[in-house]
Amino acid sequence: MLVAIFALGVLAGVLSGLFGIGGGIIMVPTLIALFGMDMLNANATSLAAMLLPVGVLGVITYYKAGYINLKDSLWLSLGLFAGSFLGGELAVSVNVSLLSKLYAAFLLYIAAGYLNIPALIFKKKGTASAEDGERISRAFWTYIAVGILAGIIAGMFGKGGGLVIVPMLIKFYKYNPKAATATSLAALQLPVGLPSVMIYAESGYLNLSYAGLMAIGIVAGVFFGSKLALNLPAATFKKVYAVFLVGVSVFMVYKYI
Repeated sequence: MLVAIFALGVLAGVLSGLFGIGGGIIMVPTLIALFGMDMLNANATSLAAMLLPVGVLGVITYYKAGYINLKDSLWLSLGLFAGSFLGGELAVSVNVSLLSKLYAAFLLYIAAGYLNIPALIFKKKGTASAEDGERISRAFWTYIAVGILAGIIAGMFGKGGGLVIVPMLIKFYKYNPKAATATSLAALQLPVGLPSVMIYAESGYLNLSYAGLMAIGIVAGVFFGSKLALNLPAATFKKVYAVFLVGVSVFMVYKYI
């Protein structure tokens, strides 16, 4: 059992390093399906596993390659921290079915853009991709707003902060996909999920031993995931990420239907 929990952390770390997410997208459903946890316990344990800077090896790898914007990541972290409190409060008090479907629709919209589906349907030439243009610098409060939205999603579902941040950095800030992944991963290294974890714990939801084992696994997995991401061509990276988003959105609809 403990070995399986550690292996789950490694897998979550690989996805975190590869896509700039927290890893909860794999931890939460697996804890529910294979380890018998209810949703709120799984959410709390996943968020707790990511409180420490478990992705620091991946951040160092991306930073050395010149992909991280530290200033933007700090503003995102501030928003994540605030949003995490709201998300945790909502998770323990409201039905999340509708929000999960809206979240899934958002992910499908982003994935369709990455795969250039409109161009395939209407047989038009695709527009320039994010990596072909220059990054747009926007007001600091917009990054905080993105972080708040991501924090609410992460707090409610125990996952998904990076799944909001990365697509929005690419679409609205014209980030290179790898830079968006790297900056998102850096923003998640501060204990931005602490408010949610405290709310869950006060309500009696949390497995600290599982969280600790998964955290150790994430450290190793993030390093390999970030190395893999750096070696993927940008176009391939976007397609792989788009397929991943489609899978996540289908799961969200199925799980909370």
